[in-house]
Amino acid sequence: MERRAFGNTALEVPVIGMGTWKTFDVRGKEADARVRVTDAAFETGATFFDSSPMYGEAEQVLGQTLNGRRDRAIVATKVWASDDGEAEQQIDHALSCFGGRVDVYQVHNIVAWRKRLEQLQRLKEEGAAGIIGVTHYSASAYDDLLQAMRDPRVQAVQIPYNPAQRTVESKILPAAADLGLGVIVMRPFAEGSLLSQVSKAALAPLAPFGITTWPQALLKWILSDTRCHVAIPATSSAAHLRANAAAGEPPWLGADERAYISRLAGHPS
Repeated sequence: MERRAFGNTALEVPVIGMGTWKTFDVRGKEADARVRVTDAAFETGATFFDSSPMYGEAEQVLGQTLNGRRDRAIVATKVWASDDGEAEQQIDHALSCFGGRVDVYQVHNIVAWRKRLEQLQRLKEEGAAGIIGVTHYSASAYDDLLQAMRDPRVQAVQIPYNPAQRTVESKILPAAADLGLGVIVMRPFAEGSLLSQVSKAALAPLAPFGITTWPQALLKWILSDTRCHVAIPATSSAAHLRANAAAGEPPWLGADERAYISRLAGHPS
């Protein structure tokens, strides 16, 4: 799988990673079964894992599946609290899950982002956090997100991007490139709304790009914009993870192929 320099940071990341929203918010036997998904991630090189305290049990379950191989993973998680004490509790919990260090620590939905950046900067100085980032899912918040992105402590941004959600193309992605930020792409399938059936005949023109499934087409559509560094589809299936990871190899799509995929998705550019 191709790896990309993560903005102007010293980190290199696989272009396909793994999200944990909903899929790792499980307990008991289901939690035990998630180790197979993480196994598949290591087998394919999709070793960038993203989580959050707002994802229920996901941080705990992810941490358990990384047991014995934490040093081979790039772990991204978030702090999501307006209250300082609650933020500290979230941070303590995350560090306990991930061996005392988070590689990419993000302010979730830029909640109280100025105060949280202060906390995360202290963690960074202590060696418990690597790269500091900010996130938001809503286009209505992008002006505020841009302001946070310009803070010199911020080195990464996480946003949704797919053929149905392209607002980031106008300001967020250009700003990220100008600022040298790493870009993490959430919701590559628009929370599943883009995962309708596309015929094999419709996918056939994309075969020269290594695309055999519709999810692969959507992922390669994102990653062919080289301002995007890593996409993080969530899955509870090891087979789906392996198929997703196959989209992380060049050749990358040109403008015509990206436009074709957008039309297949029902969102012509």
